[in-house]
Amino acid sequence: MSACERLEAALARIDDPKGEGTRACLTVYREGAKAAAEAADARARAGISLGALDGAIVSIKDLFDVAGEVTRAGSKLVAEEGKPAAEDAPIVRRLRSAGCVIVAKTNMTEFAYSGVGANPHFGTPGNPADRARIPGGSSSGGAVACADGMCEIAIGSDTGGSTRLPAALCGIVGWKPSRQRVPTHGVFPLSWSLDSIGPMARSVAECALADAIMAGEAPPALEQAPLTNLRVGVAQGAPLDRLDDTVAKSFPAALDRLEKAGVRLSQEKLPLLDDMAAVNAKGGVLPAEALAVHRDRLARRGDAIDPNIRARLERAASIGAADYIDMTRTRAALIRAMDARLADLDVLAMPTTPVVAPLLSEVAQADEFTRRNALLLRNTTMWNFFDCCAISLPLPREGGLPTGLMLVARNGHDRRLFRIAAVVERLLAG
Repeated sequence: MSACERLEAALARIDDPKGEGTRACLTVYREGAKAAAEAADARARAGISLGALDGAIVSIKDLFDVAGEVTRAGSKLVAEEGKPAAEDAPIVRRLRSAGCVIVAKTNMTEFAYSGVGANPHFGTPGNPADRARIPGGSSSGGAVACADGMCEIAIGSDTGGSTRLPAALCGIVGWKPSRQRVPTHGVFPLSWSLDSIGPMARSVAECALADAIMAGEAPPALEQAPLTNLRVGVAQGAPLDRLDDTVAKSFPAALDRLEKAGVRLSQEKLPLLDDMAAVNAKGGVLPAEALAVHRDRLARRGDAIDPNIRARLERAASIGAADYIDMTRTRAALIRAMDARLADLDVLAMPTTPVVAPLLSEVAQADEFTRRNALLLRNTTMWNFFDCCAISLPLPREGGLPTGLMLVARNGHDRRLFRIAAVVERLLAG
């Protein structure tokens, strides 16, 4: 299909009154997208290509700057008070330069500060597998848009799991890069030391191509990596705690497939996770940095912020400057220690989330929202803390709800992780 035909199909999905388009896509770039698709088709007819994603239909999260628009970050308060961006964010410019057709800005948790994906201001898009369930967040709209065919690739952010978590709950692929590879200038911040930018898509290959464009790198060669003797460590302890029945079945089944394909599985105890928990017991790096971003806004108009997000910001007020400095210095040492710990493994494996997507009704009360949010983010956020790269792959569903397999690699080993993920993806797909 041509770019124009694929764009029309995506717009039809967005406009479907029975679908989630109005909740998933906050801004739809109809005219701009049509012009970009026509230009891509004209290049194709002339035998010209800007790259592997020339003409790809892409959405971007509501925290990326687009010239002339207020970057809302899922907040009606910011929409009211914000100033239009002077220019596109670098990653948006790079996507356009590669011929990508940007179709929409997608919904998100306010300020990107929750893994549930709920947004009381613009509505919460229903999970594609069950509309009564949460989509996961914070890149909620992008995950739903991609899974529902409103775009082919959705660009999100990942500070504690915000691409991997919704991808797992919605049944697609979600990628978190080594943080330093993709520029975050022009991106509404949550935590300047943890924020990273990554894609969600239906395949590892599409994620790898989008990641390379945003990082300003050449497209990766995803040649088939051999599974025989691949060293896969299975994280023990906290990552396997409190799995629900669905995840407790799908994750071991995936490991069994890997082992039968010749993968060398090993059970890996990770005491460094306890060291991370000790750091976070002082309040956490992310909450302190998030409060710094929103402190003035919280003081002036706290009542206009999602109560669940406001409560998280307010809790960070008790974190002292000395504790923050101590946490950041200790974290730096733990990052180096984890990098050394993973040196003898090709990847580390664990469930992306310990549970399937909860029902929207199950997170309606504040205390239950807080509990479920922490559980959903548990396995993903640790790899932001340790500054690793990671990917979530959809596991075979067999008629059930989506679950994800997360593969983690050392910082800077992004291309190798993509190659491994591509062959594991093929194995899981049969």
